[in-house]
Amino acid sequence: MSKCPIEVTLSVIGGKWKFLIIKELMDGPKRFSQLMRSIKGITQRMLTKQLRELERDGIIERILYPQIPPKVEYTLTPVGRELRTVLLSLHRWGSLYMEKNTKKVNPSCETRLLYNGDEEVRNEDTAIGGGDTKKLV
Repeated sequence: MSKCPIEVTLSVIGGKWKFLIIKELMDGPKRFSQLMRSIKGITQRMLTKQLRELERDGIIERILYPQIPPKVEYTLTPVGRELRTVLLSLHRWGSLYMEKNTKKVNPSCETRLLYNGDEEVRNEDTAIGGGDTKKLV
C-alpha cells in the first residue's frame, strides 16, 4: 500500500527539532556544539538522535575530518537544500499567523538563513502565492 506524500514528508522531517536543525544548516556546515548553542532547549541526546535520523534519510551529511582531535561537521545534502522553499513557506505562514494573533516574531528567526544571496524565490513556490519574484539576501 502506497503512502501519502505528506505522510512520508512528515516521517522524514517532522517533529519538534528536525526543521530547526535544517534551518540552522541552511546557513552552512555546523559542528555539533554550534547546533547545541543555536537550538534552544534541545538536549545532547535528542540532537544526536535527530542528526542520525536526518543522516539516515539523506537530508544531511556527516563530514569527518581526519585530524586530531577529530572534527565533525554536519551539512545539508542536495536533497536537504531542496527544503529551502518549504522553510520559507513555513516562515511566511507562521509570520501571518502570529500577526493575526498579535504575537511578536522573534528577531533571531531570520529568513536570511534560508538563502545564499543570489537565489530568487518565487512567491508561487510558497504558501503565500502571488507570482512575483523577490531576490532575498
